[in-house]
Amino acid sequence: MERLIDLLGDSGALAFAGVLVGILFGVTAQKSHFCLRASAVEVAEGELGPRLAVWLIAFTTALALVQVLIAFEWLDLSETRAIASTGSLSGAVIGGAMFGAGMVLARGCASRLLVLASCGNLRALVTGLVLTLVAQAAYTGVLSPARELLSGIWAVPGGAPRDLSEILGLSPTVYTAVAALGLVSAIVFASHRKVAPIRIIAAAGVGLAVALGWLITFAIAQASFEVVPVSSVTFTGPATDTLMALVASRNVVLSFGIGLVPGVVIGAAGSALTAGEWRIERFGSDTPMERYLVGAVLMGFGAMLAGGCAVGAGLSGGSALSLTAWVAVFFMWVGAISTHRLLMLIPVPQHS
Repeated sequence: MERLIDLLGDSGALAFAGVLVGILFGVTAQKSHFCLRASAVEVAEGELGPRLAVWLIAFTTALALVQVLIAFEWLDLSETRAIASTGSLSGAVIGGAMFGAGMVLARGCASRLLVLASCGNLRALVTGLVLTLVAQAAYTGVLSPARELLSGIWAVPGGAPRDLSEILGLSPTVYTAVAALGLVSAIVFASHRKVAPIRIIAAAGVGLAVALGWLITFAIAQASFEVVPVSSVTFTGPATDTLMALVASRNVVLSFGIGLVPGVVIGAAGSALTAGEWRIERFGSDTPMERYLVGAVLMGFGAMLAGGCAVGAGLSGGSALSLTAWVAVFFMWVGAISTHRLLMLIPVPQHS
């Protein structure tokens, strides 16, 4: 790691790590069809099916690997933003529900939209761009006062009050054992739902990418003489950083997130091309653009309010046992299931 830092510098090493983790995530997310929205739709329709199994495998893999790394003292996440900085339970509740509703309307969360766009889906590309612009507006622009107002309703101090491992008082070994049991159960469940072995392996690869993100950035931080942020896979923040770097600056400031986004594009596009699954998809009469745009707005604002997207909060924050991340992903499920059930009550117009 020290040689890599000497060669590329701190920011270059982080960006290189981001590309590698992004490629792994892109390939495995494309192969497994990993998608929280699809999982929530299955649950909303009363079916515990293959998409839910894939999500559970990815989540429990990430949780088990991260906690075993902590148990062996190869990883320490106590100083990460997900734990150490001030969080917001009101933001997690409201933002999580908004994000969940938005991903149902847009037919994909932030990570899924990026993967689909990389495979030729123009609907996902347009929706993702709108999501990114709204997220930036919520972070530093015209929507930031509303985000700050909602976040301030129920703030949580950083440190122990935001750390589920401290709140529950159990050791990383216990969390590892519980997550490992959950992973085995998820794999058995997937087998019963006839999920192909390649999808099971790829779903575990999604969780592996999250754990590698934490581990590599932590290793770089330990080897560096500078303050290096420890982070993992998340998409709303890195997507806004990447877009702003491309349109608002002559010089791109390298970071893990800046490497992550193109890495996912390379991995997902390469995986789709080799499988013969890359194809152009456009908006149509059965895919109304306005529904996608409303979903993008809800997800962009909701992700910034909740402190992360379905992967950033759901897998990365969840595997770190961040209280606000667990609350956020729970309400993403609530928002998604509720929205899909409401849409089921709306009659679909018949086109002649």
